[in-house]
Amino acid sequence: MLFHRCSSQKAKSAALSFLPILTWLPYYPVKQYLFSDVVSGLSTGVVQLPQGLAYAMLAALPPVYGLYSSFYPVVLYTFFGTSRHISIGTFAVISLMIGGVVVREAPDSMFYVFPANGSNISVPVVNIEARDTRRVQLAVVLTTLVGIIQMVFGLLRFGFVAIYLTEPLVRGFTTAAAVHVVVSQLKYLLGVKTQRYAGPLSVVYSLKAVLLDIPNTNVTTILLGLACLVFLYGTKHINERFKNKLLIPIPGEIIVVIVSTGISYGLSLSDHYQVDVVGKIPSGLLPPSVPHFSLLPNLISDSFAVAIVGFSMGISLAKIFALKHGYSVDGNQELIALGLCNFISSFFQTFAITCSMSRSLVQESTGGKTQIAGLLGSLLVLLVVVAIGFVFQPLPQTVLAAIIMVNLLGMFKQFRDIPHLWRTSKIELVIWLVAFVASVLLGLDYGLLVALTFAILTVVYRTQSPKSSVLGHVAHTGLYCDVDEYEEAAEYEGIKIFHFNSSIYFANSDLYVNTLKDKVTPPMVKLKFKKKKQVSFLKKEQKWEGRKLKMSSFNDESVTHEVLPREQRNGLLVDKHSSDVSEEVVSLQPIGSLHSVILDWTSVSFIDSVGAKAIKQVVKEYAAVDVRVAIAGCNRNVLSELDTLQFFTGNMSTDLMFPTVHDAVLHCNKLLLPKKPNGRSLLRFPADIPKALFLCVVSSTQT
Repeated sequence: MLFHRCSSQKAKSAALSFLPILTWLPYYPVKQYLFSDVVSGLSTGVVQLPQGLAYAMLAALPPVYGLYSSFYPVVLYTFFGTSRHISIGTFAVISLMIGGVVVREAPDSMFYVFPANGSNISVPVVNIEARDTRRVQLAVVLTTLVGIIQMVFGLLRFGFVAIYLTEPLVRGFTTAAAVHVVVSQLKYLLGVKTQRYAGPLSVVYSLKAVLLDIPNTNVTTILLGLACLVFLYGTKHINERFKNKLLIPIPGEIIVVIVSTGISYGLSLSDHYQVDVVGKIPSGLLPPSVPHFSLLPNLISDSFAVAIVGFSMGISLAKIFALKHGYSVDGNQELIALGLCNFISSFFQTFAITCSMSRSLVQESTGGKTQIAGLLGSLLVLLVVVAIGFVFQPLPQTVLAAIIMVNLLGMFKQFRDIPHLWRTSKIELVIWLVAFVASVLLGLDYGLLVALTFAILTVVYRTQSPKSSVLGHVAHTGLYCDVDEYEEAAEYEGIKIFHFNSSIYFANSDLYVNTLKDKVTPPMVKLKFKKKKQVSFLKKEQKWEGRKLKMSSFNDESVTHEVLPREQRNGLLVDKHSSDVSEEVVSLQPIGSLHSVILDWTSVSFIDSVGAKAIKQVVKEYAAVDVRVAIAGCNRNVLSELDTLQFFTGNMSTDLMFPTVHDAVLHCNKLLLPKKPNGRSLLRFPADIPKALFLCVVSSTQT
């Protein structure tokens, strides 16, 4: 019975996790939410319709495939997604990445044919139908693979991969994508016919081709395009400025689509003025078909890039809206949802999708409460596809180019990041600039790879060049701060506290050791030289057993050090009758005034075998000159790693570990000046303490 109950609970939990719609649809408050979702859905659908047509052109595909991609994925996300406000569908950056892939794999040059015109001289022309068919096949199989990758990542709980796409990297990358988009749309805005380029320096070649062909600009096309640009920019400005007073945003995109379509049809712009139009839009939905997997091998690397960028865009916006409205989103379920949207929809001839920033803002600002709004918007797109798609056949392409350009204004505003990052974080500024420059010059695929690699290298750089400091105690508190930054922080005499703001591993272990020696002590060679001088002085004394060497203590009190007849000093046994005084067995006082070094490990999150060996060697070197090393603030995970690495073997003991820096300081001071009722005390320590402590008898005398 208990087993049955647990299994039922697990099954229910798994079902609710896989189908998040079951968690809110049964409790959907119709009276409170339905009207808002209807208004939001219609507003979003009105925006999604022209954007679907425009972004299909950006993906180098016939416009109707943008409408397909604005319907199927939205319906699927309603069932599997965890965000209530993002608008799933076509997006400029993803469409551009797909366009670059299909143009690379199916360029115009592959489809040149020579028309039979009855003359010996014929000019090759592009077989548009064959080219578009091939490009659709490529886009569909690419989308299938993107969906598989996203689903596998989600099932393996790889939602964390988005963290490697830092915000400066994403913003620099999307700004570069906006540059690519604008350059690619210039030829449609001007009405010139140029080749579409892909790969490194494609933006340079495309811009050069457009500039060289400017004399052939179609005046009617550019006037219509500029008029649409001005109108769309004006409506966006009004919507943003008066968003609190407008019931719904002014649907500028659908207005220019309807008006320009009517003008184009009425004046026959295509026939009389050679204005390029959308062309044939077939009515109805296509039957499902299996993608051409034979095209898959050349698309694997591109599919990973599209999958990661698409998920990164989606999860970032989803988290923003979730934080604003007080609910949570599951990154792994979002990966699964996007993967299912892409995978299943690809069988119905769609291309890869993600969420759109502009449509998501429309859906949220018009009062959308749930994904019912997105579902209603997709039904509006379905109505156009099934019933009235032919109405938009006279739509000029320059209008779609204007819609795309105006929707990218928000991305170009990201240039404002540069002065902000200059003031706050130079490293993040460099990441932004590298992502932007690499993506503009090398293309979005290689640019993303370069930017991601560089961002990871900055992490390595930061761990290899962390900040280090010597800490001092702030009086009347338990705080230990950098003595170079805080005047109130004072060092204890004879104790150095070293802080290193990073973990210790193979890449920075040498830096740790060198920095420690530079900041805390003179080079070890000099320390040993001072010790040799000390031993030489002792050798000149003929009788050192029972001799008392008077010297000034740290507080100017006279203390005497008496050598034991036979005892353990620094881990070695010395016979009281031995006259052989060597550097290895005699150490009556620490070199100079330094007697203890405390390593603050509060910032150490892990340590590897190389780092452990380096620390072990440091402890031994300081022990050789009678300086005790203590480690403070080591967390349980690092302590467990040290135990696994067999750090506490031989002379090494856990006695050198302390929970806090203050505990280590108190212990080191206690070892230096022990107090007994009779004024004399023999310091004895466990045999497993490393050779960092000197052994002496301290007797105080009054001056």
